Amino acid sequence: MSTHRTGELPLHRLEVPFPHLLPFAIGSFDSIGPLSRANFPHRHAFYEIVHVTGGRGAHVLDLAHRPLDPPHLCVITPGQVHHWEDTEGLTGRVMLFNEDFLLSHPDDAAGLDLLADRPWLRLRDRQDGIPDLLAEMEHEYRALRTGYAGVLRAYLHILIVRALRNREPGPGLEAAAPGRAAELAAAFTRLIASAGVTDLSVAACAKELGVSAGYLHALVKEATGQTPGRLIRRRQTLEAKRLLAGTDLTIRQVARDTGFADPAYFCRFFRRETGLTPGEYRAAIGAGSSPGSGLGNGSQGGGIHHDPRIPSIAAAAEGTVR
Repeated sequence: MSTHRTGELPLHRLEVPFPHLLPFAIGSFDSIGPLSRANFPHRHAFYEIVHVTGGRGAHVLDLAHRPLDPPHLCVITPGQVHHWEDTEGLTGRVMLFNEDFLLSHPDDAAGLDLLADRPWLRLRDRQDGIPDLLAEMEHEYRALRTGYAGVLRAYLHILIVRALRNREPGPGLEAAAPGRAAELAAAFTRLIASAGVTDLSVAACAKELGVSAGYLHALVKEATGQTPGRLIRRRQTLEAKRLLAGTDLTIRQVARDTGFADPAYFCRFFRRETGLTPGEYRAAIGAGSSPGSGLGNGSQGGGIHHDPRIPSIAAAAEGTVR
């Protein structure tokens, strides 16, 4: 992970030297590294799921101050600002991953956005096996047995589904009626994830949902913190990666299936979003790689945010920003 500053706010980036390295890590606060307890406001360019099992203090997410009252689960999505405040004895598990890890279940990105809308899930009365599932995920991650990447992706999908169930009103949970923004955002994310949708422009989506483009922009931004255009680009990029990695479709066919009539424009789009051309990405996926060495210690403003034992989240060269 590298750190880039936007104004005075550090941006922590989860970067891998080659796209086929597993963009995922899970462990305790101690094993993930000192930045897992960072007490200064910063943004992430990746997802983080935190299961807090003990400790005192507070977690500040997008300026909302939440005293710790474990056990609970927190989902932090790319772009959100957070930090830990006056914590003592903080225990639990931390999971880090980027969108490439969602290729097997593209709809999970929409689920994570919904979970981030209500980030602290109280698990005291209704845990749905989440602690055991997280323990299994960490065991699988550290054992590195054949097929472990697929198992971890399946476990993550199950975790998201169970967390969404926990988010629903039930015994011991306060019911909260979703507002119009949340309802429209959910309909929008379902629409752009639907198979067979060829026109993914904001205007076309707004027309399909029966609202104006301006209204869609305002309410989706209110509910998710991201614009409809950004969510569409993220969806297109994720689907393109899935097709490039898992099929033998030509670049032209991948462009068509992700909503691009012009393959040349698709190639420029993909490179802008990922830093690689579609051909470079496919070649890297197929190249394979052996694990490398560990990484250094972290500190404020730079360093490592994770367990360095696995080269799955390796820091880019100093000064590199994507």
